Amino acid sequence: MKIEKDRVVSFHYSVAEQGSDVIETSEGREPLVILVGHGNIIPGLEKAMEGHEAGDRITADVTAADAYGEAQEGMIQRVPKKYFKGTRLAPGMQVTLQTKFGPRPVTVQKVGMSVVDVDLNHPMAGKDLSFNIEIIDVREAQAEEIEHGHVHGDGGHQH
Repeated sequence: MKIEKDRVVSFHYSVAEQGSDVIETSEGREPLVILVGHGNIIPGLEKAMEGHEAGDRITADVTAADAYGEAQEGMIQRVPKKYFKGTRLAPGMQVTLQTKFGPRPVTVQKVGMSVVDVDLNHPMAGKDLSFNIEIIDVREAQAEEIEHGHVHGDGGHQH
């Protein structure tokens, strides 16, 4: 069965910034499980997987625009240190900041006595990425999964 919209795909992956070492991998963990065509992964990776099937191994180069977007100017924000709950901070650190919209990954730019300057761009924004993918399984999505826009059951969301 080929990967297309409204199919559930489980796959292993590794990702690196183009020309660099692996940043993240699913090796040693359960495969990632997604519902295709519902924004569950970055667009460039989903497009690269279309038409493939279980057992396929693919390499995909994804531009920043089709991954986490280009880094945007003016995304530095000054945040009171109390919001980091005593975490020892240093420039370049990536931390999760709790916001009124939920958790948000940020990169520490500067640490002052009472405030911290953070970059709100996604840590992978502006980076061209290389993926190695192994497709484990492809199946038809259930009507409820399509309606909800995500996978249920093993590897998916539990209601």
